[in-house]
Amino acid sequence: MASTSSLYETLGVDKSASADEIKKAYRRLARKYHPDINKEAGAEDKFKEINAAYEILSDEKKRAQYDRHGDAMFGGQNFHDFAQGSADMGDLNDIINSIFGGFGGAKSAGSRGGFSFNTFGGDGFSGFGGATQDLDTHSSIEIPFETAIQGGEMSVRVGGETVKFKVPAGINAGEKLRIRGKGQKSGIQSGDLILEIKIAPSAEYSREGDDLFKKIDIPLKTALFGGKVEISTPSKSATIKIAKNTKNGQKYRLKGYGVQNRKSKILGDLYAVVNVILPDVDSLGEDVKDALQKL
Repeated sequence: MASTSSLYETLGVDKSASADEIKKAYRRLARKYHPDINKEAGAEDKFKEINAAYEILSDEKKRAQYDRHGDAMFGGQNFHDFAQGSADMGDLNDIINSIFGGFGGAKSAGSRGGFSFNTFGGDGFSGFGGATQDLDTHSSIEIPFETAIQGGEMSVRVGGETVKFKVPAGINAGEKLRIRGKGQKSGIQSGDLILEIKIAPSAEYSREGDDLFKKIDIPLKTALFGGKVEISTPSKSATIKIAKNTKNGQKYRLKGYGVQNRKSKILGDLYAVVNVILPDVDSLGEDVKDALQKL
């Protein structure tokens, strides 16, 4: 049984929240993200997610159904990722109603555009309009580090077919992408292809959450007396002002040069980690050697 509860996270409430608390949270977020008020990129999609979450959690029976099965109803994905992946499937509320409509026999779960609503999570929930076989195909794929950061289009071979899919910027290792209708087929129904993401290591960067770390080599002279160093980043080049007496391993922060968070759309930071390059002593002049030996 899934224990995750991302619908509650969408509205910013605890799982134990009362109906009144859920309603207040919904009204506050709906005002904030309403597309007539908020013109920022992603606001309309966020507004749709909020509406869909409230549609479930404000209904006693639907909420009980979700509390019982959790995010397994969305194929094991959190609700945000499910909603984003359903963008090309039609109205999100229609999709949600199709998932939850089988409760009590109000609406039998069926397929929409080749997408089987009653095969979520591979469990074949019998309460959602009748038990069905699991038609989803599970696999994994390793993507380049740069693609994980910036997003892009990739392809994978499945059953002799080349399947193209989009990688959202900021994806993390271990996350899953659902590709509609590219799983197994049975009659007119098609399962989905669920890809677990693995990220290839980078020779240039390391990543912690939304922050990036990059080693930069600077000469001893710059470390001692200061100066400017230009470095490349995933988005553009940047100039760092190195302070006097900079130590080896010291970090310089470039705000907003990291990875864009998939939910908040806020950019992380890039930390340039100083690696002081010592000169070859044999290349130094005698006066410099004498000065250094007197330190």
